[in-house]
Amino acid sequence: MRGLAQTRRLIGRWFVMIVLSVAMAHASATLLLEEPYGKLGFFTATGHAAVYLSGVCAETPILLRPCAPGELGAVISRYDGIGHYDWVAVPLIPYLYAVDQTDDIPLFVDPKMVTFLRDQYRRKHLQAVAPDSADGATPGGNWYELVGSAYDRAAYAFEIETSAAQDRAFIRAYNAAPNRSHFRTVSRNCADFAKDVINFYYPKALHRSIVADVGIATPKQMAKRMVKFSERHPEFEFSRYVIPQVPGSAARSTAVHGVVESFFKSKKYIVPSAVASPVFAGCVAAVYVGTNADRFDPAKRAMVFKADRDLEPPVDAEDRRSYQIELNHLVAADVAEDPGIRAEKTLVRMMSDAAPGFDSEGRPVLRMRIGDEAVTVGVAQSNLFATQSSGRLPQQILEARLREELRRGNPPKVSESDVVQDWALLEKARNVPDDEVATRSPRPSPTTAQSRWTRSGNRP
Repeated sequence: MRGLAQTRRLIGRWFVMIVLSVAMAHASATLLLEEPYGKLGFFTATGHAAVYLSGVCAETPILLRPCAPGELGAVISRYDGIGHYDWVAVPLIPYLYAVDQTDDIPLFVDPKMVTFLRDQYRRKHLQAVAPDSADGATPGGNWYELVGSAYDRAAYAFEIETSAAQDRAFIRAYNAAPNRSHFRTVSRNCADFAKDVINFYYPKALHRSIVADVGIATPKQMAKRMVKFSERHPEFEFSRYVIPQVPGSAARSTAVHGVVESFFKSKKYIVPSAVASPVFAGCVAAVYVGTNADRFDPAKRAMVFKADRDLEPPVDAEDRRSYQIELNHLVAADVAEDPGIRAEKTLVRMMSDAAPGFDSEGRPVLRMRIGDEAVTVGVAQSNLFATQSSGRLPQQILEARLREELRRGNPPKVSESDVVQDWALLEKARNVPDDEVATRSPRPSPTTAQSRWTRSGNRP
């Protein structure tokens, strides 16, 4: 049985690699506009910028090479205080999810699981830029931002066509240049780095805004200029999509702003300023209104990214509500049957008490005690039903995942096919026979994802 499972897993991985390599066969440069999160998001809402190059791979975190067939490229970014390097390159899937394989991505995470996955990936692949501390423990610093980005925040992606010749020139130039950090918030930040990378491929495509951002490069300004550049050059294939934040118990990331916009929309800044100097506050308001006349929305016309399929449009509002109502009814019926059940709260508490680890095939699991029994629970789609489980936990994981995916708000969180897939997993967790899954799935409105896609004119 284990041999059969390993064979199926290998076939599944090859299938995913084929799908992704076909979808990303053309070379491209993608600006990633990542939302702010946590304490940093409270003080500044400018977020982070990085660049994903589909034809450039990481031989090491600080050495680039052309990608081989089937490889997905690397995300190149600048962070302060990571091994004194100016930039670090990490393969796409680890950068987003801190795992090597797409089928190992957890369905629902808590901070303990995220910390575990990041440190395990660091120990295997990032010792050159984030080595163990003297006692062999996990080091401090910002290295954690290099892996598992999608656990902390959502990201908007703006992709433009490039060529293999441009990739080769980029690799030669960046491998040859000194890679030493001179990070400065005002003049050499993450957005400056992203600007320089995109401008290497298309000179003068991106630039700062002297007025809207008081001369500081910001991720949102780079994204705005990227869209403007694509409009001026329709000969280059261009697409935009959102990489959703992975469902979990951590707070969701928040909207990204420019410098003046962030100041104007933050009560902790603008209210004291208005009291101290109404003239200054009025000038800030005037600049904000003048520079945001076009109301740039990074989520506009964004498709939804998922690692194991092509880009798809987000589920529409009517269908989302239909799925959400059906999920609420399903959970309410369980609570009526067992009043002690509170799925999401119970799940979060159990996860916080569990020890994260890997199963025999390197897939993430939770090890916990249920009464006197020690149990191991798979948390990825590949092993949710493959490991020893306990009662309702797989069901709770899927209910919590669907609840987050169907929650209203920007950025878009899920496509219709994602909901259908997760719903089928939920039905399996509820021990419904396979031939009943289709009849038990909620029925959305007659408008299908394919017809909405056709009407919108978007492509995956």
